[in-house]
Amino acid sequence: MAVNLAHFALNADDIPTSRAFYEKVFGWSFVPWGPPGFYHIRTGAEDAPVQGALQQRRELIAGRRTIAPECTFTVEDVEATARAVVAAGGRILMDRFTISGVGHLIFFEDPAGNAIGAMQSDADAE
Repeated sequence: MAVNLAHFALNADDIPTSRAFYEKVFGWSFVPWGPPGFYHIRTGAEDAPVQGALQQRRELIAGRRTIAPECTFTVEDVEATARAVVAAGGRILMDRFTISGVGHLIFFEDPAGNAIGAMQSDADAE
């Protein structure tokens, strides 16, 4: 089963400075959404936008600040993906979390130490 990139997130300590930087460098626009310090990034073609976010820096892996972009991939079954991650030598960082109207998300660490997201889309998620 092949999967596709569904979302990327840029982590920042200073959200206004990072936002201004990407507005100037890439011409992106930002829309506040959800928790404070979280913005959707508007990028890509109008008919095929790329889903992105600018968010307050966090630690997906305890004790290690996330300093690289986070990538989240679309999967058909997030629970099956979690089992496959563990069976293949990865580690679950964040158990299934439901985002209302979006879907179900996990984060895992691959054997190289990368934090990766897997999202099962579900517009009816509550």
